Amino acid sequence: MFSSDSKKPKQQTTMETSTQQNIIAQGTKIVGDIASKGPFRIDGTVEGNVKTSGKVVIGKSGFIKGTLQGENADFEGKFSGKLILSGTLSLKATAHIEGEVHTSKLAVEPGATFNATCSMKGTVKALPNEPTRPKQPEQPVKTDQRPERQA
Repeated sequence: MFSSDSKKPKQQTTMETSTQQNIIAQGTKIVGDIASKGPFRIDGTVEGNVKTSGKVVIGKSGFIKGTLQGENADFEGKFSGKLILSGTLSLKATAHIEGEVHTSKLAVEPGATFNATCSMKGTVKALPNEPTRPKQPEQPVKTDQRPERQA
């Protein structure tokens, strides 16, 4: 009787913590790998690998040196390393990115520094204002005839 009542609040607490944002404050330095299912805000320094299924926000004072894997990321700070995103990479005017980037979508504000090799995956869509060219009929090629001689 008492044990079933005490389990219900614990389950709710576990569900709430998985959706809360993880914060690495300014002045904090973490050396090592971080894995999380929730979103991140980084205003400090991380040297290592960060892997999350949530959104990552790097503040103006934030810096990551290593590999970042996630869904979406908003950068105001600095990044050096390999960045792998399944969604959108958004670079604000104060952002400074160096290294290798793999993303589906890229948004860059004027003033951002983007010194990286970038590969974008996803489907290629035709532009709505671009006219489609009609396909030209192919000319038949005759291979069994000899070229004619001219005298």
